[in-house]
Amino acid sequence: MAQATKGKLNYRCPRCFMRDIDMDMFYDEKTKQYYCLRCAFRGTEDEVIGLNEQFKQKYGRLRQRVVDFGEDNEPPKFSEHKAGEQ
Repeated sequence: MAQATKGKLNYRCPRCFMRDIDMDMFYDEKTKQYYCLRCAFRGTEDEVIGLNEQFKQKYGRLRQRVVDFGEDNEPPKFSEHKAGEQ
């Protein structure tokens, strides 16, 4: 979603984004917090960044495919997925 005005960078709302809704947050100068118009989430910049990092951790391997599961106690091996392949 494009940022509507110039100024402090707007972030995506982490609660809406975890529900696959791309909602831009707005910044309140008085309280120095970001807020979402859709779900009423409010938080400081550190809270928003932290929640978005959790989301990245959850879906970090979205474009990778498991090649080999390995033996017991070995981590699986991944390869990058190329567009157009199955």
